[in-house]
Amino acid sequence: MRDDVWLRGSTPHPTRSRNFELFLDCSCYRAAGLRNNHARTYPQRYIAPEVQSSSRQLDLSITSSHETALAVSLFYNSGKCTTLLVYGLIRCRGTYRGQQEAATPTTLPVHDPSCYLCPGNKRAAGDINPQYNNTFVFVNDYSAVKEDQAEYKSKDKDGSMWKPAMPYHKLCLLIGSGLSLLFLQAESVTGKCYVVTFSPSHNLTLADLAPSEIIPVINTWTDLYTAHLSPSSPLVKAAAPTTLPPSSDHGSTLRPNAQYRYMQIFENKGAAMGCSNPHPHGQIWTTTSLPEEPTIELEQFKKYHQEQGGCHMLEDYAKLEVEKEERLVYKNSAFVALCPWWGTWPFEVLIIARQHRRALTDFSPNEKEQLAEVIAEVTRRYDNLFETQFPYSMGLHQAPLEGDHLEIECSYFHVHFYPPLLRSATVRKFLVGYEMMAEPQRDITPEQAAERLRGCGGVLYRKKMEEQR
Repeated sequence: MRDDVWLRGSTPHPTRSRNFELFLDCSCYRAAGLRNNHARTYPQRYIAPEVQSSSRQLDLSITSSHETALAVSLFYNSGKCTTLLVYGLIRCRGTYRGQQEAATPTTLPVHDPSCYLCPGNKRAAGDINPQYNNTFVFVNDYSAVKEDQAEYKSKDKDGSMWKPAMPYHKLCLLIGSGLSLLFLQAESVTGKCYVVTFSPSHNLTLADLAPSEIIPVINTWTDLYTAHLSPSSPLVKAAAPTTLPPSSDHGSTLRPNAQYRYMQIFENKGAAMGCSNPHPHGQIWTTTSLPEEPTIELEQFKKYHQEQGGCHMLEDYAKLEVEKEERLVYKNSAFVALCPWWGTWPFEVLIIARQHRRALTDFSPNEKEQLAEVIAEVTRRYDNLFETQFPYSMGLHQAPLEGDHLEIECSYFHVHFYPPLLRSATVRKFLVGYEMMAEPQRDITPEQAAERLRGCGGVLYRKKMEEQR
């Protein structure tokens, strides 16, 4: 049995019953040196090696006469220049016929005397939390990186990253430690880590909060980001005066003593994502280095910007998804939430600003309200999907705190949601085996995931349960 491929809109094959959609960049044929008739016979493994304009995409449909014969396709991630293996019908059909659990109610108290994040309680370092009303920020008592820590020193050199100017085999003839200098490279990194509580209530999450209650969280993120910006950054001109530090109630402990390169704002929700405390909170890490994931994205953004006449990749991608609609979860006039074409996790969501915004500092008060709205929509739909406290890792990607003009201008604000659940509240996706040794693969298509999430809007299931008691 073989798969047939034809242009969307043409007459479907009379004996075929199932459709799968595969979007192939037109440059695939040129890059692989293949003709269209070859592509019809082998549709599974065409990818573009470089970033291409979204306007050069060709819509194709792949159909199968048997449900057991899958259209397994490689999807291209333009943001990272990587590929993803996507299964078709059978694995996704099994996804929604799996184990079903009863809805889980909230059993946590509003205030937990043993919680180190609740108002008025003592933290690990002995400090007493204030009686805060919305958000509270403090330096992490268990910081992964610190401002003052021992500098890394290599036995072979001073510890800085170093690359030889000649082939290593020639270098080894000159100095005995040549291989160590080539392979065992490291550099010192310092930084500062913060904890941000989202609410004084111990038993709430972002899904429980109204958009108006999420706005203080966004304002706190913005204040901290602004306080750490380099004075030479173009973003300083757009930034509103910050209340953090030194004049806020949070105190001078939040003033950085060095200029950091990057700030990562994120939240780990649920024990499945390594969160040890259910009190609603997130973290902020600032470092002297630019981390790997933002670096990969930024390089692709810069390349796209330069090769596509000054356009921005995510702005173009958001326009494409709004036009197609099939992967949309929610949208308003400022943001779009969607299941990305290249998403790895079953219900992965990407929030994108619909117009170019470099960082939180670029948003107007109205845009912050709309960001709060879309975050509330995504997190509530997650919880409604399996009627549970849906775990995820969420992170903001935006412009570096310090960088050259091109880096700052090519940066594009977006938010990643990486949730592990697959079939139910207890059946999760694991990135193992093939995913670790070869490439990621997903069990359902992004279109199916988006359809499910679109249908999970409305009132949070926990509130419905409380009303029925």
